[in-house]
Amino acid sequence: MAAPEVPRLVLASASKARLRVLRDAGFEPEVVVSGVDEDVGDLRTTEAVALLAERKASAVAPRCERALVLGCDSLLELDGTSLGKPTSGSEVVATWRHLSNRQGRLHTGHCLIDTSSGRRVGGVASTLIWFGSPTDEELEAYAARDEALELAGAFSIEGHGGSFVDGIEGSPSNVLGLSLPLFRSLLSELGVRITDLWRDRPPPPP
Repeated sequence: MAAPEVPRLVLASASKARLRVLRDAGFEPEVVVSGVDEDVGDLRTTEAVALLAERKASAVAPRCERALVLGCDSLLELDGTSLGKPTSGSEVVATWRHLSNRQGRLHTGHCLIDTSSGRRVGGVASTLIWFGSPTDEELEAYAARDEALELAGAFSIEGHGGSFVDGIEGSPSNVLGLSLPLFRSLLSELGVRITDLWRDRPPPPP
């Protein structure tokens, strides 16, 4: 008797960090960018990321037969306010001056759709962040590199900004935009073993 077909994994995101998280964890997903509207009005941060994750996965799912489509979205919450990606170097500096020596929570919404059955599951992972106190000179140098323009809250625990984060509590991969523990849990809800999606070949070079 033939083994059941393992569905392909599709990442509904243009995020290089999310793709890297999956590849480093043993997956080789296809990437289909959703291109959805990311306006969510004045929703709370956790509600906003959950809605956007579902919106992304739902936009891509009809294009992918026999697939598991994963949509994610991240926002940093500080004092009840959502912080998304900065739009300029000056905004990076201003954001970090606000974050300096404080705590915030990085929330990532996840939505996983099985296009064979139409079933969908989702959840939000949250990680507590302790921010350091970079100097003005360090912030200007960081902002000039443009990498922060791709990051919710203008920060990450990797890259040039990693040295400005003093610590985290929660899933490290969630800070990069995709919680691997939550992803495993969502797969289980759909009856898929995470090990079945691991690739059998080495990852491609970066």
